Amino acid sequence: MRTLDLFGAAVSNTWRSKTRTILTALAIFVGAFTLTLTGGLGTGINRYIDDTVSSIGASDVMTVTKASDSASGGIGGGSGPVEYDPDAVSAGVGGGPGTTVTALTPDDLDTLASVAGVLRVEPTRALSADYVQHGEGTKYVASVGSLIPGQSLQLAAGAAPDGATDAAQVVLPVSLVEPLGFDSNDAALGQQVTVAISDAARTPHTVTATVVGVAEETLVGSASLIPNDALADELWALQNTGVPEAQQDRFASATVWFADDATADDIAALKSALTAVGYTGTTVTDQLGAFKTVIDAIVLVLNAFAAIALLAASFGIVNTLYMSVQERTREIGLMKAMGMASGRVFSLFSLEAVFIGFLGSMTGVGLAMLAGSGISSALSAGPFADLAGLTLIAFDAGSVVTIVVAVMAIAFVAGTLPAARAARKDPVEALRYE
Repeated sequence: MRTLDLFGAAVSNTWRSKTRTILTALAIFVGAFTLTLTGGLGTGINRYIDDTVSSIGASDVMTVTKASDSASGGIGGGSGPVEYDPDAVSAGVGGGPGTTVTALTPDDLDTLASVAGVLRVEPTRALSADYVQHGEGTKYVASVGSLIPGQSLQLAAGAAPDGATDAAQVVLPVSLVEPLGFDSNDAALGQQVTVAISDAARTPHTVTATVVGVAEETLVGSASLIPNDALADELWALQNTGVPEAQQDRFASATVWFADDATADDIAALKSALTAVGYTGTTVTDQLGAFKTVIDAIVLVLNAFAAIALLAASFGIVNTLYMSVQERTREIGLMKAMGMASGRVFSLFSLEAVFIGFLGSMTGVGLAMLAGSGISSALSAGPFADLAGLTLIAFDAGSVVTIVVAVMAIAFVAGTLPAARAARKDPVEALRYE
């Protein structure tokens, strides 16, 4: 029997018992459907994280903090009593309530500048605004963030703040547009808002700034006001009113620049050099990499359930083909008596198993892609509408093909036992079988 005929016969034989074949394929379908959907979830979220990193564009900068054994996780942080550190300062936005780090001083900035591979150093100022307000409207609590040097904001409207102007400018997070009384993102542009901040004696001060942009919700910095340099300088000066001059130059972190063509090994070497002198360096990719680790772990757990479904399906394939071998004993004997080699008989039954795997996997993958696209579109227009560019469930052609091939391979392995049994049958004994 020619190879092409062998394929045709295998496909035809699988439909001798349609009900049994369909039920076995459905078991495979469940596993393939789950694998495709969970894989698409991981692909979609990781792709969004990669896009977020790319949009930041700060591939040649690193956030540096001072390593300290006395850094505090705050009351209730679960790390036990922490020794008081007079040099500790607030970790700033994103650090969590009560989180502190050892302050960087001008001497620390000089030390960082002397580390091999560091091109430039700038301190990061932690600003703690009291509230933001438009006109006589409601006052809303808002943190003040900062642009990582080289960062490009994901804007819903307007433009990034101008660092070269002396006029105070600010970018609002999209979550504050309607609460502040603006009808739309575009309506907020050019309007004045008041930012309040208290000094060391808790005396409140206010600064008026012009809204030049509205920032989309992202994985980082989504709920912060982003000031330009003029506004940040004014807020910093007001916040430090009454603070002794010697205590003013204390920073939670610093930004260091390195070569924009630095390789992964170069960046790792720079981190090691910083660690050697008592500092910790973190790139934006490192920070967002934690999200990817969590997502990959969740997807791995979900895939485990799909693997269990495929394992159950493999037993179904074994059962289906064993019954087929039993029912076709005389036919196998006739084929071998007419000269078909044992290897050909083995191939025939193995191809039947592979075809069942192909049938179940293609159906599962196809329906999973349809369901995933529908779910993703619904969520993008609903709960995740503020996360611009997020496709929650996305499919990669390579991953889809891998799933189909993997399921067919599992089906082949499952079919080897009954196929081997068919190949070993003695033609004389098989022809006598009733």
